[in-house]
Amino acid sequence: MAGLEGTGQPRGAGRATAARWSPAVEDERAHKALELFGNPTEREVPLPSRPESAATARRLAQVVALRQWQLGPKVTEDTVLLVSELVGNAVRHTGARVFGLHMRRRPGWIRVEVRDPSRGLPCLMPVQETDISGRGLFLVDKLSDRWGVDLLPRGKTTWFEIRVVDR
Repeated sequence: MAGLEGTGQPRGAGRATAARWSPAVEDERAHKALELFGNPTEREVPLPSRPESAATARRLAQVVALRQWQLGPKVTEDTVLLVSELVGNAVRHTGARVFGLHMRRRPGWIRVEVRDPSRGLPCLMPVQETDISGRGLFLVDKLSDRWGVDLLPRGKTTWFEIRVVDR
């Protein structure tokens, strides 16, 4: 995993899970994160490149997915986990002072983007059941429908998309 606060370590036969949250308990913290940092669906939200920002990014993703987009628990849980993995990579591997989180929805899809100033490309590595780290992009690859990296003049955006059922 990304080695960030609040992120669980892999358990069982190749399964990995993020720390579970209770929407009722986390809702207040998530709404405070929205007030403090802004809504990642309206604009890119800049967050400091520190391990504790993963918790903030998870809360923002959770409140958007559950409350604003009204996604089901499974899609919300996957979205929160994958946000944590992309943020973990941005914090751990880029040397950035700040990264950006942006979430978009269009018919049938959600897209989450993490932008950082590094042009170093993430690398999907083979994963063994006994590995205790390095599973981030593996999880992104397995749980999302699409993912990729867009190089920018200054940095890159790493993104994933998940198909959703429109109500």
